Amino acid sequence: MPEGDTVLQTAARLHTALAGRVLTRSDLRVPRFATADLTGRTVLDVIARGKHLLTRVEGGLTLHSHLRMDGAWRVYASGEGWRGGPGHQIRAILGNAEHTAVGYRLPVLELMRTDEESRAVGHLGPDLLGPDWNPALALERLLAAPERPLGEALLDQRNLAGIGNVYKCELCFLARVTPWLPVGALPDGVLPRVVTAAERLLYANRERPTRTTTVVSELRTAPSRTPGSGPGHGSAPDATRDTTPASPGPIRRPSANRAPATGRARSLPPVRVREPLYVYGRARRPCLRCGTPIRRADQDDRPTYWCPTCQSGPTP
Repeated sequence: MPEGDTVLQTAARLHTALAGRVLTRSDLRVPRFATADLTGRTVLDVIARGKHLLTRVEGGLTLHSHLRMDGAWRVYASGEGWRGGPGHQIRAILGNAEHTAVGYRLPVLELMRTDEESRAVGHLGPDLLGPDWNPALALERLLAAPERPLGEALLDQRNLAGIGNVYKCELCFLARVTPWLPVGALPDGVLPRVVTAAERLLYANRERPTRTTTVVSELRTAPSRTPGSGPGHGSAPDATRDTTPASPGPIRRPSANRAPATGRARSLPPVRVREPLYVYGRARRPCLRCGTPIRRADQDDRPTYWCPTCQSGPTP
């Protein structure tokens, strides 16, 4: 699923294949721009802005695209067969003497003047992977609607740009709260750590072929039965734990022999975590930390996953 990290990777691939080269093929298969012809123009650069792609070409023009749920740009060498889907799903073709970029299932594709890019991306909040990243501004915008569920607030690109449904679920798990908990109901200090964790996770995954939010190994513990325990009081990781890097380098891995967080839960044999994600896409499978089956429900028409033991807060 395209999110800020994978969109950044797509922009890098397109930039490498197209930037600095003259277009010898241009085909925009959307009614409004079907007659537009970019051949003969040099591609200047391709950048990501949140989950948007901006391909700038000579003459002050920008091709704006958005992948949403299942759009994709594929790059092929000259003469290589195209494998991104059937021909009727192709929405854009940009080619030069060496490479061809093909856009499949693009729900948003528009040609605009470069000096009018703000029409497409001006509404976005601070970009988690961009030079304008501003955690204080992101936090301010999230707090502006304290009654809003955390999951919905994280997905609102006007608050911070780059988070999609996968990261929404994973960040809520790390924060030990359900995506339906209102922003204003979060424990003190948790929201700033969620913002920090979001930037660190996207940064850590900016060049990975497979998105990963889990640590290499974890010590599974049985849910505590002591007073005051229950949902939200297990040993699940949270946004206070430093499991992702703030700068380039390997993720700092917690020791597999670390004692349970509560000090009271019964230890189970350490297990090697081979799953890339904690909860997303794992409905009915055991939580990687406590073993409780992961649950799934829709939030704003998006499949949402959480652990009923590790995460506290309202649920559907």
